[in-house]
Amino acid sequence: MRIGVPRALIVTMAAIFSAYHIVLGLYTIDSPADPIPVLAAMVLYATATTVSLLPGQPERMPTWMAAANVLVCIAMTVLITPQLDIGPDAPALGYATWYVAAVGTLMTITSTRRRHLFAWIGIAALATQTGIWGGPGLLLGIGVVGSAAWVAVSHILSRALAKASRDAARFARAEREATDWQAAQEAHLYERQFRLGQTGTTAVPMLRIIEESQGELTDEQRQECLHLEGAIRDEIRGRRLLDDAVRREVMTARRRGVSVNLFDEGGLDELDEASLERVLGTLAEAIRTTTATRVIARTAPADSEVAVTVVGLTPSGDGRARELGQSDDDEDDSVDLWLEIPRASS
Repeated sequence: MRIGVPRALIVTMAAIFSAYHIVLGLYTIDSPADPIPVLAAMVLYATATTVSLLPGQPERMPTWMAAANVLVCIAMTVLITPQLDIGPDAPALGYATWYVAAVGTLMTITSTRRRHLFAWIGIAALATQTGIWGGPGLLLGIGVVGSAAWVAVSHILSRALAKASRDAARFARAEREATDWQAAQEAHLYERQFRLGQTGTTAVPMLRIIEESQGELTDEQRQECLHLEGAIRDEIRGRRLLDDAVRREVMTARRRGVSVNLFDEGGLDELDEASLERVLGTLAEAIRTTTATRVIARTAPADSEVAVTVVGLTPSGDGRARELGQSDDDEDDSVDLWLEIPRASS
């Protein structure tokens, strides 16, 4: 059904072919000794075929339905063969053995719906009963071998189509993965080019000064180089925490002696542009107005209600414990700023 042939067309063809066997049975209804068992077999066959071909069913036939089809095939042979005369003086059976093709058709439907084992059990039951009833020579004479061939072809085609479908799904998945990989590479390339552009814009003026002065810089210029180094580092570690306003306020804060560290750990990647603009505007304002000497801004996890946490620290006392290595970095610091910027506007 997955190769482009409409399911309704296949079901219609199977229903017409199945009905044809019943027509043959009715045409030769005077051949059996008693037509009642033959009619009962027709009813069983028509019911099993109709249930097997009903629309809206899963591609793989339910186990109970496949088992019921096998039982119907066995019942058909048991009901019909005792009513047929195969003696030496008996007339040719002709279409009176319609049930053989009917069993082959029903088992082909079962095999097509991916119940191959049950289909072969039904064919084996037909061959066994026919061999017992009329001898092995009758297997070819009334079409048992042909019915087995139908099931074999259905089995082979079903396996081939299933493999083709798996291959197509695998190729489609590989194509999607390749597309995603290409998109990721293009995004990384754009990100690198953007960061390089920002770095160039930041560093080129100072590099020209270094070139013109042949490396002889004043203390103020050396300090400005350190600020520029921090700005370049921000482009690597800060990522989406940066916009023009944040860059400007961070550089201004550093020039007045504030140590600023920005850490983007991916918490803003799913934020829309409007929310991101609001968050960065709040961050820039916090850096501009803080009196702390050390500011740390870090993104929160993506599932948090907080987008960015901003901490401002100022050394308490004279800070000698830190200088002597007798204290952790933050033990001498007092918190001057603690700001949690929400992910959504209130």
